[in-house]
Amino acid sequence: RPSRIEDIPLPVFCIATVSQCLHANWHYQSSKGSLKFEDCQRSREVGFVSSDPNFSVRPDGSVYTEQEVANLSEPVQFMVTARGLHDPRIWETTVKLALAGHLHPPPLSKVQHTARLLYGGSQPRVIKFSRRHQRASSANSLRRQKRDWVIPPINVPENSRGPFPHMLVRIRSDQDKDVGIRYSITGAGADQPPSGIYNIDPISGNMFVTQPLDREERASFHLRAHAVDMNGNQVENPIDLYIYVIDMNDNRPEFQNQVYNGSVPEGSKPGSSVMQVTATDSDDSTTANGMVRYRILSQTPHSPIPNMFTINSETGDIVTVAAGLDREKVSQYTIIVQATDMEGNLNFGLSNTATALISITDINDNPPELTVRTFAGEVPENKVNVVVTNLTVVDRDQPHSPNWNAVYRIVSGDPSGHFTIRTNPITNEGMLTVVKPVDFEMNRAFMLTVVVSNQAHLASGIQSSLQSTAGVTISVQDVNEPPVFPVSPKMIRFEEGVPAGTTLTVFAAQDPDHFIHQIVRYSKLSDPANWLKINRTNGQITTMALLDRESMYVKNNMYEATFLAYDNGSPQASGTGTLQIYLIDVNDNAPVLIPKEAQICERARPNSRINITASDADAEPNVGPFVFELPSFPASIRRNWTISRLSGDYAQLRLRIPYLEAGVYEIPVIVSDSGNPPLSNRSLIRIKVCPCDNNGDCSATGAVAAAGLGTGAIIAILICIIILLSMVLLFVVWMKRREKERQAKPLLIDPEDDVRDNILKYDEEGGGEEDQDYDLSQLQQPESLEHIINKPTGVRRVDERPVIAESQYPVRPSVPHPGDIGDFINDGLRAADNDPTAPPYDSLLVFDYEGSGSTAGSVSSLNSTSSGDQDYDYLNDWGPRFKKLADLYGGGDDD
Repeated sequence: RPSRIEDIPLPVFCIATVSQCLHANWHYQSSKGSLKFEDCQRSREVGFVSSDPNFSVRPDGSVYTEQEVANLSEPVQFMVTARGLHDPRIWETTVKLALAGHLHPPPLSKVQHTARLLYGGSQPRVIKFSRRHQRASSANSLRRQKRDWVIPPINVPENSRGPFPHMLVRIRSDQDKDVGIRYSITGAGADQPPSGIYNIDPISGNMFVTQPLDREERASFHLRAHAVDMNGNQVENPIDLYIYVIDMNDNRPEFQNQVYNGSVPEGSKPGSSVMQVTATDSDDSTTANGMVRYRILSQTPHSPIPNMFTINSETGDIVTVAAGLDREKVSQYTIIVQATDMEGNLNFGLSNTATALISITDINDNPPELTVRTFAGEVPENKVNVVVTNLTVVDRDQPHSPNWNAVYRIVSGDPSGHFTIRTNPITNEGMLTVVKPVDFEMNRAFMLTVVVSNQAHLASGIQSSLQSTAGVTISVQDVNEPPVFPVSPKMIRFEEGVPAGTTLTVFAAQDPDHFIHQIVRYSKLSDPANWLKINRTNGQITTMALLDRESMYVKNNMYEATFLAYDNGSPQASGTGTLQIYLIDVNDNAPVLIPKEAQICERARPNSRINITASDADAEPNVGPFVFELPSFPASIRRNWTISRLSGDYAQLRLRIPYLEAGVYEIPVIVSDSGNPPLSNRSLIRIKVCPCDNNGDCSATGAVAAAGLGTGAIIAILICIIILLSMVLLFVVWMKRREKERQAKPLLIDPEDDVRDNILKYDEEGGGEEDQDYDLSQLQQPESLEHIINKPTGVRRVDERPVIAESQYPVRPSVPHPGDIGDFINDGLRAADNDPTAPPYDSLLVFDYEGSGSTAGSVSSLNSTSSGDQDYDYLNDWGPRFKKLADLYGGGDDD
C-alpha cells in the first residue's frame, strides 16, 4: 500500500478578475506537495485553509498529510481557500491528488481548474444533476454505467458581513428546457433545525445563505437538492450538497485559570519541571487558527538572572533553565505567560495572557547556629521544672517547618540526667530545664555540651556548622534544706502493755547542710492515742500511757505516729518522719461468752440444747481453744444443767433433769482461754425456759410465762388500768357539775357573770352584708377640730375629741342613785335620735366622759326609737348573760 505521494502534476490556474491573478504551482518534495499562490502584486503573505482535515497547507504553500493516507487508489479531491493579508476577499481552488501513474485527467467539463473568488465573483458556480449514460457494446451488448459527477463541497466563511441573503450556487437540471422544474433543499439548516439558514429559489434554483455562520456552533451542513416537475414527480435523483464553514481566526486563546500556582524546590537543577499552563482556542484546531503557542513575556524579580524559567511553546510546561534558586533570597517569582494562536504568529494571531506564581519551596540548606559559644545559668538545689537558661538559635530556613524547628541534645556533662532541653515552639529557643533535683553539697556546678540540629536532615551536600555546638555553665545555689530522717517510716517492735515512761527508741534527723552548723529540734506532729512524747533536743521517744494492741488506733498490730524535725536556719526548714510501732500481743483480755440469751424447753428433749462459744480480743495463741465449765456454787447449777464440749471453741449447754419449771434463769459459765497464763471469765447467760409444742417450739402462753409475768403481775396491771379510767371519769363529771353551778349563780353576785363594763367576744369579725357599705372616714380621728367646734349641739362621735367646756351629754352625778342609770340611758338615746349628723347605721356614740378630752368608748345604742312598746322577752332565751337585760326591759310595769 503506498505511504506517500510520489508525483503531483503542476497545473497553472488563472482567474480573470479585477487585476488579480492566482497561480498554483505544484511540485513534489518528499511526501509533500507545494502549492504556490501569487497575486499580481507578487505578495507572499497569503493564508491557506484546506477543506480536507487529512491535508493542510502551510503559510509557504506546502501541502502536508496530517496523518497516514490509507488508500490513494482513487484520486483525492479537496478545496483550498486562500486569503491575502490586506485583501478582504477569499479565493478557493480545487486540488486533486493521485498516485503517480494513476492520475487520469477527467474531462475538462468535470474538473474545475479555475480558482474561484468567493463573495465577489461575477458568476456563481452551477451544479447540475448527474445523468446516467448508457451505451451498447458491439461485442456483447453489455451496458456500462458512467461515473457520477464529483461535486466539490461548498465552502462558506464564517462571520460574513453580507449582504444577506447571499447566493452560494445555482442548482439546475438538464431537463429544465423541456418541462417546468421546481427545486428544493432538505436537511439540517434548511427545513430542519436549525432551519432557515439556507433556502433555494424553486424556479431558478439559486441557493442562498440567509445569515452569518459561526463555525464554533456548527462546522458543516449536509443538504440534499431535489428537482420535481409541476406535478410533484421526481425528475432528477437527489444530489448531496456538503457545505463547510471556513474557520476564521475570531477567538482568542483562553487560559483555564487566570492565575496559576506552582512550586519548585530551591537549589533545583536546570530542566526541573515547575508547572504547566494550558490555554484553549475555540477555533479549528486543525488549522493555524486554533494552534496555540506559548511564550514568557516577563519574570519578576530578575534575580539572579532575568530568564530563570522557560516554557515549552506547544505544551505550556514551565521548567528551570538556570541554577541559583534560593528561597532565602527570592521566595516567589511572578511569570507573565502569553498564549498566541496562528501557531504563535504575532502578526496574524490573537493573544491572551495569564500569571504564573512560582513559589520556591524550602530545603534544609541552612543548619541551625547557636548565637553564642557559651551559655550560663543558675539553679537552686532541690528544685525541679525550673528553666535554667534559654539557648538562642538562628536558622534561615522556612520558620515553623521541620527544616527550621530545632532539636537540642546534651552530649556531655550530665551523666545522671539532671537536665533536659525543651524547644520553645514559638521562638525555637532551647529551654534548659531541671528534671532531677541537684544537691549543692554534691555538685556545686555543671559544665554541659549542647548540640542543636533540625527535625529534618540537612540537604545533600550541606555540612553542619561549627556554631551548632555550645557549652553551658550551670551554678548550683545553696538553700536551707530541711532535716531528713534517715529511715522513714521507722518500725520498732514492743509488747503491748509497757508502762508509761518506757523509752522506745531515738528518732533523730540529720541536717543535709553540711557547710552550715544548725541546731535541729523535734516536736510531735501526729499521735492519735496520745501515747508518746519526743525529747525536743535529741529525738528520744518515750511512752506516756500503756500501749494497747486492742485499741481502735492500732491497725493490723501497727501503731503510727508522725514527728517533726526543724532547724534554726533562715528561712526555717522542717521535715517529717513516721514511727511505726509493731505491738506484740500479750494475754490481757479474758474471753467473753456468746450468746448472752437463749431459750430451751421446760422438758428435756434430745434437741433441747444451747450451743455456746466465746470471743477473745487477743490474738493467737492467747485465744482458743476455750474451756467451758459450770461453777460449783450454787449447787443447783450443776444439779440442773450440764456442759459438754463440742470442739475447741464450741460447747453445748443442756438440762440435766427431765423437767424444769418455766421461767427465766441466769446461768453462770466460766470460760478460760489458752494463754500463758490463761485468763478466765465468769459470764452469765440468760435462759428462758418455756413449755414447747410437739415441734419443740415455745408456745405463746409459755413465752409469756417465760418472760416472767405471773398471774399476780397480770392482775396488778389490770387494776392500774381500772384506776386510771376511773380518774378520767371523775374528772369529766366534775367539769359537768362546775358548768351547771356557774349557770345557776345570780348575775350580780359572780363578777365573772356580770355583763356590765365587760367586752364579750362572740367570734364575729364584722357586721352583716347590710352594714358593710359605709364610709370609714367617718370613724377616723380628724386632723383638724374646726368642723367639731362649729358643729351644733347634739351627740358627738367617738372619734371626736370635745373642745367645748360644757358636755353635750347628761353628766352623771357624783353619787349615783339607782334610778339615775335608766334616766341617763334614756337621755342619751334621746340625744342620739335627735342628732341630725348621725349616720344612718349603728355606730359608736360618746356615752360618757370622765374628764375633759376623754375619748373613752361606750356601748352601742340599746334602743334607737323613742317607743317603749318593744318586747324584750326574747332576751331570756339568750342565756344567763342576757338575763339582767331581760329583767330591766322585759319587766315592764313591774319596774
